[in-house]
Amino acid sequence: MDIQQIWNEYGSKLRSFLLTRVKRPEDADDLLQEILIKTHQNLSSLQDTKKFQSWLFQIARNTLTDYYRGHTMSGQALPEAIATDDPNNEPNIRQELSKCIQPFIQSLPEKYGDAVTAVDLQGISQKALAEELGLSHSAIKSRVQRGRQMLAELFKSCCSYELDARGNIMDFETGCC
Repeated sequence: MDIQQIWNEYGSKLRSFLLTRVKRPEDADDLLQEILIKTHQNLSSLQDTKKFQSWLFQIARNTLTDYYRGHTMSGQALPEAIATDDPNNEPNIRQELSKCIQPFIQSLPEKYGDAVTAVDLQGISQKALAEELGLSHSAIKSRVQRGRQMLAELFKSCCSYELDARGNIMDFETGCC
């Protein structure tokens, strides 16, 4: 794949991705150029071309992080939107995997499945869940951690996935979803 082909296929997707994360279109255009330069410079390091889009958008997120890191030193806050996936521009891996998670959660013992569902899927705080169930905060923390560990084991037994340095899922292949 050459840089012209990348530009033709991904240029507008990347620009849209950037426009949702920066205020000025000029900044998005500058960042897009920087991303394409980094892509060109590092294209030979890509080992699996099937994962090209995930790799490309990881470069985009890293470039945005660098951009905002420079702005935070000048007093501007780093927006949380950088780390999120835009389902219109890049496959949202968490969204795709969420289709698989329900059967896994249902296979957990009820107390662990309910704790993981409440905290991780419904956004209830562990403290609020502890109060609701009449349990200690540490008991709920243990249930959530144990439930997450059990889910991780289930995923490992059937899915192959790749994590970035921060533990975010970058790419995956499933055998049972």
